[in-house]
Formats: sequence, C-alpha cells, structure tokens
Amino acid sequence: MEPSTNDKTKLCRFLCYGSEEDTYTPREDFQPRAANAVALLSLLQDGRGCEVVEEAKRFAEGGRGGADPDPDPCLFALALCSQHSELRTRQAAFKALKEVCREPRHLFAFVQYKKELQEGMKCGMWGRALRKAVSDWYNGQDAVSLAAAVTKCKQRAGWSHKDLLRLSHTKASKDTIELLCKYVTKGWKEVQAAYVDKENPEELARLLSYLEAVEKARHSCDEALVVHLIEEHGLEMEQLLTDHLKSKQVWRALLKDMPLGTVLRFVGKLTAIQVLEPGTSCMTEFCNRIQDEAVVKDAKIHPFDVLLAMENYKRCQSSHGKTTWVPSSAILIAMESAFYKSLQTSLADVAGDLVKRARGTTDCTLPITWALAEGRAVDVFVVLTNNALWTFAASPVETLRKHRQLVMCGLTGVGHAVADMEDRGLLNICGFDTRALNAKIHPFDVLLAMENYKRCQSSHGKTTWVPSSAILIAMESAFYKSLQ
Repeated sequence: MEPSTNDKTKLCRFLCYGSEEDTYTPREDFQPRAANAVALLSLLQDGRGCEVVEEAKRFAEGGRGGADPDPDPCLFALALCSQHSELRTRQAAFKALKEVCREPRHLFAFVQYKKELQEGMKCGMWGRALRKAVSDWYNGQDAVSLAAAVTKCKQRAGWSHKDLLRLSHTKASKDTIELLCKYVTKGWKEVQAAYVDKENPEELARLLSYLEAVEKARHSCDEALVVHLIEEHGLEMEQLLTDHLKSKQVWRALLKDMPLGTVLRFVGKLTAIQVLEPGTSCMTEFCNRIQDEAVVKDAKIHPFDVLLAMENYKRCQSSHGKTTWVPSSAILIAMESAFYKSLQTSLADVAGDLVKRARGTTDCTLPITWALAEGRAVDVFVVLTNNALWTFAASPVETLRKHRQLVMCGLTGVGHAVADMEDRGLLNICGFDTRALNAKIHPFDVLLAMENYKRCQSSHGKTTWVPSSAILIAMESAFYKSLQ
C-alpha cells in the first residue's frame, strides 16, 4: 500500500496550485497565506528549509505542464524561507531569488510578501541580506534586458524600481547598470545631463539610444514617429501611450515581433480595428504563425490557451463588452488547426472504446479497468465529469491501488471524493482554468462540449434545447478525425 500524503507531497501541491489540499479550485487572484502552508512550515521546523527552496526553484522554472507556472506560491515560499531562523535556509532563499524572480513583477511580489510576513515583528525588514539580494538581482541582469524591464513594468504590488533601488542602497557593478539606476531614480533629464553630448562607449551609447526612443514614444503624438521607433528599437506595447494603441499602423508595427501568446490575447481587438483583415499580410502572417508547430512550441503555448483564445474570439466582444468584432472564418480555422496540432497524445482509441459501452449511470473507474484489461501503459488517468453522484462497478479505492495516478476534474462546485483524501496518487479539481494545466490536466473540451450539449439545458437550467443528431454526429466525427 502507498504511504499516506507526507509534508513533501503537500508542499508540492502548494507550490503547484497554492493549496496543500487534494482539491484544486480555480480562482481569479491567488493570495497565499501562512495558514495555507502548514506543511511548508513543518518542513522548516524540521530543518528541511533547503529542500523547500529547491522545490520552489523547480516549480518556478518548469511548472507541471505546458502552461506557465503561477509564481506566487513559489515566491511566498521563498519569502517564508528568507525569514527562517536557520542561516542555511535564509541564504539558500536569497540565493534562489535571481532564478525564481525572472521579471520585475516577481521581485515586487517577493518584497511585498516579506513585508506582509514582517508585520507585527519588531525587527526591520530591510536587513543586509535582503539589500544584497535585491542589489544582486539588478546587477545580475543584462543591461538591454533590464532597460526593457524597467520601462515596461515600472511598479507593481505597491513597489517601484525606485523604491527598491533606494532601500537596497544598490551600488551598480557596471557603467550600464549605473546609467539605468540613474534613469530610474533621477529621471531622463539627469541622464541627458550626465551622458548626452559626451563620448560614451558603444554599449552605453546603445543603451542611451534605446532609452531616448522610449522617452520620445511616451511624449509623441506623431503616429509615423512612433511606428519608426517600434521598428528601429523594438519597443513593445507596454512602453507606449494608450492613444498609440488606437492606431492601425502602430498595431501593425507591434505585430511583427509580438509574442504569440500576446497576439492570442488581442486577436479580437486586432480584428475589431481591422488590422487582421482577409487578404492582408498581417492576416496571412498570423495564420501561418499560429499553425506552425515549431513556433507554437517555442512560444510555450498550451493547447488549452489556444482553445480558450478561440472560444473568447467566438464571443464577438471583449470581457467588458466595450470592444466588438465579427469573427473571421480564416482566423477560426487557423486557431482550430493550431489547437489540434498542439495535442501531443492521441486519445482516439481510448475514447472510441469507451463510447461504445452501455450508457447509464456514471462509473468513474471504467477508464482504469479498461486499461488494466487491455494491458495498456498509461501515465495518468484524467476523469472529467459534471455528475455529482456516481455508482461504481468496482470499489474505486481498490481500483486506484492498481493504478497510482488519477486526476478527478469535477465541472461543478459540489465536493466529491472517490478515494482516500490522504492518497498522494489522487488529485481532485473543482472547476477548471488555465492554472489547472500545471496539475497535469489535458484539454478534453471538445468532448465536454458534446456531453454538455447532450444535457439539453444550460448549467443554470434557464436555456433548454432539443439536441440535433446531425450536430452530435458531426462533433463526434470531427473530434476523432482530428486526433488520428
């Protein structure tokens, strides 16, 4: 028999989705608290703080799936470790800061967590160790990358770069970092007075040119000039004014080097302002990029992200309803093609066998018993259901002991359990969002759409319909053909 859930397993749950419980529940904003990290605190008390730091680094770097991992639980864990009484744990936490805080917003979040944990304590927060860690973070950055970072994300979580540089007493280790520190703390005019009209080394000159481009863009209403600065210096959306983003030409310039994940978020707006129009080069380039498997893989775009973007695009309006558009069939076809191409594992033979079984009550053990009977090697079983009550042909506990990995995803908010809650081979999920991907969830949304369609009513029961056999046949046929 497998051992019950230990503190290390609970720590992994916390770092993965912010809770030590066996049930993952989607939520908009995650706010970690010490009360949710009992196992983490237990490991620290047992002198295993360095293990906690290594796990935090592992989860921050790679996550658990194709989706970008949520850094907040890892940052909170590092903040806790950096306050621990054991010197080795504190040193390990501060040393890991450069690896875990990949962006300024991560660093701001870490400092804010430390502030929250420090409240009620008599000692000050900005000790020598924190000052050194923050200074090392700035000094360890590539100058051009840091210039982009400090101009794209100036402040977050109540902290700014100016705050951190002042409180950490950062002493620049290179001329380029010194220039950037002066820019952040003193402003562009002070930088001009100190560096412009002087003979500067090539690297400093290049940095000055980039910062000058950012400043020009922020103070210019000339569309042609802004487009030129974007193309010449690679300026990004976050470095522009809101009014600039009303221009088609500006968006066309941004689109050339815009990360694919960002493009997917704004595909509706780009359609609304007629940047993505049939027959245009922008439309052709977008459709080619989204269908290029290598490009999607390099951009670390998860199939569920593509599917989510596609469904949002079909809604014909932004989340706030302020922007509306008419969906382009070419974009929908390209996004659907990209979704299926990004799926790495074929499930046609498994799903095809299961749908042949007699219909009736829900037996969640069927996938496991089928695989055991067929002698199939399976990494993990994922069961998605909107049914709150189940009957079983065999005991789920006994069936689970024959296969050690199971993820139960309930699409309703009703609590459910099919096995011992202390079993580390089980994960329950109530609801679904992109963060659930870090818990090894694969997107079966096409199948879910079919099952929801068969229910004949909306989730709230306000809308009802009579399912069309033609639609059901078409959906089922499309799903299996796409997975072959």
